[in-house]
Amino acid sequence: MVQDRTVPVFPATQANISRDEGLMLYEDMVLGRFFEDKCAEMYYRGKMFGFVHLYNGQEAVSTGVIQAMRPGEDYVCSTYRDHVHALSAGVPARNVMAELFGKATGCSKGRGGSMHLFSAEHRLLGGYAFIGEGIPVATGAAFQSKYRREVMNDPTADQVTAAFFGDGTTNNGQFFECLNMAALWKLPILFVVENNKWAIGMAHERATSQPEIYRKAAGFGMVGVEVDGMDVLAVRAVAQEAVARARAGEGPTLIECLTYRFRGHSLADPDELRSKAEKEAWLARDPIKKLAAYLIEQNLVNQQELKEIDRKIQADIEDAVKFALESPEPDASELYRYVFAED
Repeated sequence: MVQDRTVPVFPATQANISRDEGLMLYEDMVLGRFFEDKCAEMYYRGKMFGFVHLYNGQEAVSTGVIQAMRPGEDYVCSTYRDHVHALSAGVPARNVMAELFGKATGCSKGRGGSMHLFSAEHRLLGGYAFIGEGIPVATGAAFQSKYRREVMNDPTADQVTAAFFGDGTTNNGQFFECLNMAALWKLPILFVVENNKWAIGMAHERATSQPEIYRKAAGFGMVGVEVDGMDVLAVRAVAQEAVARARAGEGPTLIECLTYRFRGHSLADPDELRSKAEKEAWLARDPIKKLAAYLIEQNLVNQQELKEIDRKIQADIEDAVKFALESPEPDASELYRYVFAED
């Protein structure tokens, strides 16, 4: 048997954040959690179809990284588990939900569905059904930023790109090829590994010769960082440093976020492979509850204020579902539209 990797004990986060920052982070994570819960409800009620992979439990990663960037200016590249990345990047919940219902008002015009969310307006470069597919796209986005700035002398081209992917992807050839290119050319990119311990039903430690993914950065002369992916303040702090390095022309960073998904691989997965003890241990580290407790402890907010945010977000989610249900289906006569970027 392969020895299971012991999750390191991370020091307590000492973050100096304002009330507004704390509320923004909390609201972003709650939006992701409530949105995914509603997706599960709609799926099991037969209102949503196809493959649906939920993000419950991993919210600190999306929020911590994307909110450390410039949403709407910097680029985000996702995976098939892309709903919450899209929301953190600023894509309205209405348009994400409509896409999951296959409606014309969806962010991909009803053509992408759950795994292929896209928004040029919000610099969301897409979700991808196969592992590793988004990494070369993200690397290309980082390359164009560097090329425009250094070759075309465009002072506005200081964008940073974040490429999200799971632990299973780090055994894929595209991962290594893109790390090599990014390090060689000092591209402004964050390679964000959401290590939730399981690649569908394969335990991470059973599939790799080096379970500590962040250490793989050393082979490319790249900064590699391990962070508690259940602590949004810790993730944000690491991401802020990586973004600053990238924007200063100091190259990429490989960030391994140790996190956990609270649901099965997809909504079709009965989740029978993970032990009850393992799941309970990680559920006890819920990132939303952790942030809420910190904000209250620091006297930045009170419980009533957090409950009001919860109610507001729940209303927004219900509005998104109503919008999706009432939106029109794509026009069959436009089947071949949007094949090319100019359309």
